[in-house]
Amino acid sequence: MSLKNLVIGIAIIILTISVVVYGVSTFYEEPKYEDFCGDYRTQEIIETQERCEEIGGMWNSYGEIPKPVNGETIEGYCDRDYTCRQEYETANEKYSRNLFLITLPIGIAIIALGAIVFGLEAVGAGLMGGGVGTILWGVTGFWRFADDWLKFILSLVGLIVLIWLAYYFNRKFSGKKR
Repeated sequence: MSLKNLVIGIAIIILTISVVVYGVSTFYEEPKYEDFCGDYRTQEIIETQERCEEIGGMWNSYGEIPKPVNGETIEGYCDRDYTCRQEYETANEKYSRNLFLITLPIGIAIIALGAIVFGLEAVGAGLMGGGVGTILWGVTGFWRFADDWLKFILSLVGLIVLIWLAYYFNRKFSGKKR
């Protein structure tokens, strides 16, 4: 492979990933923290559990040793964004799962397109690399929410499919049968 083809292939990888990322982001918007918790922060000093829970926060006790602040004993503190942050995390988990389910078939289709349609090595390899990058983008967002058994199954299935595709495409295009 020549240096020109290598550079073209890398550029195609980068641009393929960019097209998918910005294309998906255009039509499927990521949840924003501000939409759940707002960007307004009250200056109110919250010193009681009752008031904290009233505003949707969660009271965190300092335990057996209260903290003295300005000559007063404070028993704990209020995590003001607790409830809205939980709602945001739930929405973010759903978004990440859906993003994974969207990008996985797109990435596989791009890999197949690069392997089947484009005979020019730089273009085919670039598209295949872009497909891999697309899958990685979808997987990385969802991975922190997935259980270990699901990570294992997805990794195993991905490995099996990729090995099968490699054998299939090599047999198809090399003309050799095994």
